[in-house]
Amino acid sequence: MTVPLRQVLGLAVPALGVLAAEPLYLLVDTAVVGHLGAVPLGALSVGAIVLAQISQLNFLSYGTTARTARLHGAGRRADAVAEGVQATWLAVAIGVVLIGVGQLVARPVAEVLAGQGEVADAAVGWLRVALFGAPFVLVTMAGNGWLRGVQDTRRPLRYVLAGNGISAVLCPVLVYPLGWGLEGSAVANVAAQVISATLFVRALRAERVSLAPKPSVMRAQLTLGRDLLVRGVAFQACFVSATTVAAHHSTAAVGAHQIVLQLWTFLALVLDSLAIAAQSLVGAALGADDDDRARGLARQVTRYGLVFGIGLGVVFALLAGMLPRVFTSDASVLGEIPHAWWFFVALQPIAGVVFALDGVLLGAGDAAFLRTATILAAVTGFLPFVWLSFAFDWGLAGIWTGLSLFMVVRLGSVLLRTRSGRWAVLGAVRV
Repeated sequence: MTVPLRQVLGLAVPALGVLAAEPLYLLVDTAVVGHLGAVPLGALSVGAIVLAQISQLNFLSYGTTARTARLHGAGRRADAVAEGVQATWLAVAIGVVLIGVGQLVARPVAEVLAGQGEVADAAVGWLRVALFGAPFVLVTMAGNGWLRGVQDTRRPLRYVLAGNGISAVLCPVLVYPLGWGLEGSAVANVAAQVISATLFVRALRAERVSLAPKPSVMRAQLTLGRDLLVRGVAFQACFVSATTVAAHHSTAAVGAHQIVLQLWTFLALVLDSLAIAAQSLVGAALGADDDDRARGLARQVTRYGLVFGIGLGVVFALLAGMLPRVFTSDASVLGEIPHAWWFFVALQPIAGVVFALDGVLLGAGDAAFLRTATILAAVTGFLPFVWLSFAFDWGLAGIWTGLSLFMVVRLGSVLLRTRSGRWAVLGAVRV
C-alpha cells in the first residue's frame, strides 16, 4: 500500500520547522551578541559549541519515536505516551547531572577551546547560566520523540516556535536596555528552553496516563540510546577531524570548508525531516504487524529521498557561481570553495537515499546496525582519507573525497540491510 505524498509531507514539513528553529534562533542570538564586540561574540561561539554537545543525546527523540511509533501502530496509545513519560524522566535525570558536571568543567573546557584570557572568561560566565537549560532541552527532545511517534509533528512545531519566538524578542531586551550583556543571551536561551519544555510536559499531563517513573522502561530506552550515542560520536570524530585538517591546510581552506559544511548541515536538516516521517510511519506499520506496508514504505521513501536529493543537487549546481559570494567576499576563500562545492552537489542524491533509509531503520529500532554501519564507514572511508589529506596536503579535495567515501559506504550498508528484510521485526515491541 502506498502512503500519499501529502501524508508524508504532513509529517515532514512540521518536523523540518522544528529542526530549523534552533539554528535560526542561534542566528538571531549571534546577531544580537555580535554588536557587543569581538570578545562576547567569541565567547558565545565557544559556549555554544560546548552546549551543542547536548544534541548527542538525541536518542531521547529518535529512540523514543522508534519505541512509541510501534505501540501507536499496535493501537496502544496509552502505552505509547507512557514511553514519552519515561523518556521525560530520563531527560530530567540526565539534565540535572549535566548541570552539576558542566559547572565543574566549564572553565577548563573553555580554556582548552579558547586559551586563557577574556574570551574564555566570558564563555565560562555564559556557560554557567546556559547550562541550567540542559534538563529543559532534553525534555523537549523527549517530547518531540513521543509526539512524532504518535504521528503528531504539528504540536512540537508550535511548542518550539513559542519558546524560541519569545526568547528571540527577550534576548535583545536583556542584552541591551537591561544591560545584562552576554549573560542576558544565556538567560534568554534558558527562557526559551523552559517555555518549550513546559508545553511538552503539559501535553503529557493532558493524556491522563501515569506519570510515575518506571526504571525498567528507562533501562530499555538507554540500551537503544547507547547505540545512537556511539553513532553520534562517530559522526563527531569525522567532522572534527575534517575541520582540523582543513585548518592546518590554510586559513582560506578552513573558511571555504566551513561555508560548504554549513550548507551541507542545512540540507541534512531538510532531508532529515523526510527521515522523521519515515521513522514514524515505518514504526507504526511494524507495530501493526503489517510487514508489506513497512517494506512498501521503505521503497517509497527511498524514491522520495532520491528525487529530493537530485532536486537539491540541481539547485545548488546552478547556484555555484552566486551563493558562495553571499557568505564571503574574500578571494582566497572563494578560490578554495570549488574544491569542495562539486563534491557537495554530487552527494545530494546519495544523501537523500541514505537519510531516508536511516529513518526507515530507526523507525524499526535497528539502531545497533546503524551504529556499526556508521563506525565502519568512518573507519574505512572518512577518517583514513581525511588524515591522508593531512599527511600529503591534499586540501579540501582530499577531505571531501573522504566524506564521499563515508556516504558511499553508508549507502551500500543501508541498501543491503533494507533489501535483506532483517530490520522488519514485527510487533509492538522490538525484541
